[in-house]
Amino acid sequence: MTKPAELAAQFSRRLEATASAVDGSIAYLVVDLTSGERFARRADEPFPTASTIKIGILHELFARADAGALALDDPRPLPTASRVGGAGILQRLSSPRLSLRDHALLMILLSDNTATNVLIDTLGAETITTRMQALGAPGYRLRRRMMDGDAAARGEENVASAADLVTVMDAIRTGRGLTPSSQAEAIRILREYGPTAVRAGIPPGVPVAAKPGALDGVRSEIAWVDLKGRPYLICVMTSFLADDAAGDRAITDISRAAYQYFSRLARAGVEGRLLSVPQ
Repeated sequence: MTKPAELAAQFSRRLEATASAVDGSIAYLVVDLTSGERFARRADEPFPTASTIKIGILHELFARADAGALALDDPRPLPTASRVGGAGILQRLSSPRLSLRDHALLMILLSDNTATNVLIDTLGAETITTRMQALGAPGYRLRRRMMDGDAAARGEENVASAADLVTVMDAIRTGRGLTPSSQAEAIRILREYGPTAVRAGIPPGVPVAAKPGALDGVRSEIAWVDLKGRPYLICVMTSFLADDAAGDRAITDISRAAYQYFSRLARAGVEGRLLSVPQ
């Protein structure tokens, strides 16, 4: 076994050991954007997404703006029907007039559920789902608005697989279906999100575009880690957790293992290039 293969095997065992220790259901997918190698566990199975579903809404918003179907910066009153509880600030404001771009910022940066509902109502849940499936995420299904308890009770949960979310994040990363300016704006928004479980496993200064999600018994996160010399995509999804905090810790542990693995590959790549230079 070559040294890189041995390192990959060790990494794979470490991921599986972390996942196996979780009291609940867990899936993950880690993709090496340099070699294309994938480290996966149940990556094609649907899981409840919580707020990670919102990266698809972000992509759809910018794609529709690029097509000239809507204006991102025209202020509009907040529809009463969009107001819901949970995460965010809009539910506490009396009469805000915000643009769709501002709603997108609040949806990602504060995971604002009211802002998310404004965007879902504007874009259409079926239209968002259709575009994400066309991008190559067949299991992505936006089936209800945020905080719709009745729909959730009927089993109309928002779901996707780890592979689906990786596909959507990669579409944003590469600008697939987006103009260069929309691609840059979407990446900027996703990089501005504050502390997350994935970021907790990565040293400060490494660019990370991420969207976490949380419900009772559910913790998930999708991220693009733009590590110099060895960028990668990582998604971890959990459900039926006995301990929500343990789900967060598992995501951080998997993220830390991934960073340590890819940073070694990045260093090895630099060292190999240096050794190949004629002296």
